[in-house]
Amino acid sequence: MTPADLSRTVLHAVRRAVDEDALRAPVPARVRVERTRPGGSGDYACAVALQLSGPAGLPAREVAALLRDRVVGAPGIGRVEITGPGFLNFTVDPDSDGAARSLRVRQVLEQRLRYGWGAECAGQVHQLHHRREVRAAVVAGTVMKMLRAQGALGRVTCEEASDPDWARLGVTVDANGRPPVPLAQTRPVPAGATAGELLERLGADATRWGLLRPAGHDRAHLGDDLLVQGAANPLFLVRYAHARARALTREAGRLGFTGAYEQDVDAPALHAALADHPGVLAAAAHHHAPDRLARHLEAVAHAFFDLQDALPPLPVGDEKPSAAHRSRLALAEAAGTVLAGGLSLLGISAPEHL
Repeated sequence: MTPADLSRTVLHAVRRAVDEDALRAPVPARVRVERTRPGGSGDYACAVALQLSGPAGLPAREVAALLRDRVVGAPGIGRVEITGPGFLNFTVDPDSDGAARSLRVRQVLEQRLRYGWGAECAGQVHQLHHRREVRAAVVAGTVMKMLRAQGALGRVTCEEASDPDWARLGVTVDANGRPPVPLAQTRPVPAGATAGELLERLGADATRWGLLRPAGHDRAHLGDDLLVQGAANPLFLVRYAHARARALTREAGRLGFTGAYEQDVDAPALHAALADHPGVLAAAAHHHAPDRLARHLEAVAHAFFDLQDALPPLPVGDEKPSAAHRSRLALAEAAGTVLAGGLSLLGISAPEHL
């Protein structure tokens, strides 16, 4: 049961309540489900009852009770509680969760770099316009790439002639006309830091990470520490996790086995990060916020290394490859695949070796 699965289940409950005339309110286009904050109840929380209470003319807790009655017993849901002014809190059924984790790992390995792509923006046409400044250009191009991964169409334009060095950063613009929807403003890079200067000092990958990793309203971090080959550098950490996952696959091949998720692996942080990936991609596109994806990739990398430390994917010493090793390797390969796909959307390379 992923947040996306749960969101669809709750949305179906809203439609049922409306169709049965138990709830008189417009059915929202989507329902937001989030992981419960520390100290909260259950695994996930949803505030849709508070959203519907006004149009329905009912107290939020009463709306929540109507929806709870229609989701209790749904596959993958163990318990549903109403807390506070009308929040729905869900506890996932642990028996079904193992099957969901297995399915998710297989989906990642089958869909490869497109895992998490969706149809959140299907039918939408976006026209992003930015000022002639390197950070604005890189953010606009990345946002358009993420929107297209969610089914949107669109183009990026610039208010003036583009910088020829932008092409080396993977930026393309259409200079014909100013569209009606400007991109949200980002803090520009320090005066004098042109695309050419940044490329010469940092290279394309580090430059893009430095421009995209901070939120748009924060200052871009473009120091030489972006080139440091160490765990303190988030870009290196993410790319090293990907390279390490690929190395595990190569070493397993040398030992004569491949990854296959045959039994559940106790790696809650990594499973959660893989489950969250589609929602992160959709939210990053919707909010024009590539920094959300960059932070998520850091979380995936940390969870991957936790798996390696606690449950090595490869046999140690005289051990023979087992179902446990094949399953851990498949999970590690799924993490590497998500990292490669996320880096690709950010326009950053994912080397096989570092």
